[in-house]
Amino acid sequence: MGLYDFSVYDLIRRNAVCYAGLPAWFEAETGKTIHFGDFKTQVDRLAAGLQQAGVQAGDRIGIVGKNSLGFFQLVGAAAALGAIVLPVNWRLSAGEVAFNLNDGTPVMVFVDDEFAPVISGVRDQLPSVRRFVNLTEAGPFEAFDALTSDAPSVPKPVDADTGLVIIHTAAVAGRPRGALLSHANLLCASLHFNHCFGLTTHDVHLNLLPLFHVAGLFMAVAAFHTGVLNVNMKRFDAAEAVALIQSKRASVFFDFSPILGAILDEQEKTGADISSLRAVMGLDGSDTIERYQKVTGGTFYSMYGQTETACLAALGPYDDCPGAAGRPIAMGVVTLVDEADNPVPTGEVGEITLTGPMVFKGYWNLAADNAHTFRNGRHHTGDMGRMDADGFLWFAGRKPEKELIKPGGENVYPAEVEAVILEHPAVSQAVVIGVPDPKWKEGIKAVCVLAPGQSLTARDLIDFVGQRIARYKKPQYVEFVDALPEKNGVIDRDEVKKRYGGEQHGQA
Repeated sequence: MGLYDFSVYDLIRRNAVCYAGLPAWFEAETGKTIHFGDFKTQVDRLAAGLQQAGVQAGDRIGIVGKNSLGFFQLVGAAAALGAIVLPVNWRLSAGEVAFNLNDGTPVMVFVDDEFAPVISGVRDQLPSVRRFVNLTEAGPFEAFDALTSDAPSVPKPVDADTGLVIIHTAAVAGRPRGALLSHANLLCASLHFNHCFGLTTHDVHLNLLPLFHVAGLFMAVAAFHTGVLNVNMKRFDAAEAVALIQSKRASVFFDFSPILGAILDEQEKTGADISSLRAVMGLDGSDTIERYQKVTGGTFYSMYGQTETACLAALGPYDDCPGAAGRPIAMGVVTLVDEADNPVPTGEVGEITLTGPMVFKGYWNLAADNAHTFRNGRHHTGDMGRMDADGFLWFAGRKPEKELIKPGGENVYPAEVEAVILEHPAVSQAVVIGVPDPKWKEGIKAVCVLAPGQSLTARDLIDFVGQRIARYKKPQYVEFVDALPEKNGVIDRDEVKKRYGGEQHGQA
């Protein structure tokens, strides 16, 4: 520890020397800019305040807030102390927020004023939390600035494998799982991004994905790593994004559909200059990708990854092999295996497994899940793929045990949505599937059988679900049928997909 390790706080210390006078962070909402040297000073003051508040190595610090300088500084302060950041998806319902916080048992929680009513409503359900602090200037809790201190903090020697952030994945088997990611995970991801994009201090990153998302947080750190300015958006808005790309000469960002398409539509409408946008990475449709490359002359980078692989397992320019997810990353071994965990031949479909420093530390307090996921010395993603003769990885769906829908980059497990739908007294059976969607790339569809004598509209069912779990998990499409196909007395999900999973029309 120490002599051979390098932490995220070490990165902050390094950049305060290498890039002291360069701008590190720009808040689009306030117009405030902070430089790398001042960023370290503020992180040190925050770390000292957290120390005086009793935060120790290994303690969790909850954050319920949109992208902000304070959010990013909390990551740095936690890194200095060996503490763990627990960012919560603010799109979740109050009950889901409480579950994620209780799962991580934080000692402090930082809250945007926008979400203060949610936290106030579940405050009595959070027994581990000793203090609640405003992340923004307004709010009913302790003032953020009052927590900072001019007293010298005492950074802790931190092993690179120490956990830094817990990010909850979607609710497989009915409950979210907290993926623990280390300093090494984050820094290794950063180096892969920088190697691929060739980032320099002349680049500008448009920080438009939420920092509670692995791609949002890790891309922001990757930009910070090489002295790149992070232009921060509190929340994505296409008109604001286009204006920032033009005024700040933004050159790179991470994309999930429909973000890039919305930016291109806005640019076409306004005629704004977005030619500075030389590199975009993520998941999107081929039409949108090719349109972006034609408009800007930039490069789109395809990828495959998940929270558990620190965002990345495969990456590469779209034009190298359109439709593929790129080649395996430089510091990762991707192996496709069959049900017996034996490698499959080139060209055949198998489960995607990964070994290397990108693999997360495990699910928080879920030993049985970790044993299953890490069996035979590999991280099993639950996703299927094939490797072609040129070494490109092609995504080929998901294993039934980990069936997943990804609307706009968010993870939604059908079982969770089905359980909520079945709470409605008018519904006797339901199957939730992913379907092609022009806006979100993949949409959520519920195929339902009504109970005898019951009636229900699609809109009423959609609203019912949206009131109980995060609204991004509600179906965009609903179809009522007389009966669901069965096989051996069990609903045949594959047949449901064949019959009802084509291109959708109507709701959305």
